[in-house]
Amino acid sequence: MEPFTTVAIALATILATKATEKIGENIGDTLSHKTQQFSEWLKQRLPGTFAAIEQAPEQPLNYGQAVLDIETAAKADPNISQVIQELTQLAETNPPANLAEILKEIQAAFANSQQPQGTIFNQNFQKAMNVAQNQTIDQSGSTINF
Repeated sequence: MEPFTTVAIALATILATKATEKIGENIGDTLSHKTQQFSEWLKQRLPGTFAAIEQAPEQPLNYGQAVLDIETAAKADPNISQVIQELTQLAETNPPANLAEILKEIQAAFANSQQPQGTIFNQNFQKAMNVAQNQTIDQSGSTINF
C-alpha cells in the first residue's frame, strides 16, 4: 500500500479509536496501545497536528494537512514509519467500527483538493475501504486479504 494511504489509515484509526473510546466501547488492548504510542509521538513531534486531532470532531480537521504533515515526518523518522505500519496492520485485522466512515471523510477532503497526493489516495481508496470493512478483494485473479 502507498505510504500516503497508510498514513491516512493511521490517522483515521486514531480518530476512530478516539470516538469509540468516548462511547465506552473496547477496541482491544493491542490496538489501543499502538494508537496511544502513535498519539504520544504526534504530541511530541507534531504538537499542532496532535492538537487538531484532539479537537476533532468538535473542530473540523484539515485532513489533507494532517496526512501530509504526518507523512513528511514519517519519511524522516523510520521509527514512526514502523509505528504507522504496525498501527495500520492492527487496524486491518481489527478495524474500529467507524473507521470506514472516517476514511470516507478523508477521501472526500482529498477529492475536493488540488493536491497531487489526493490522486494517490483516491487510487488506493478502495484498498483502504476494504481494510476498514475487513473484506477480501480480488484483483486480476489473485485474492488479497487486507
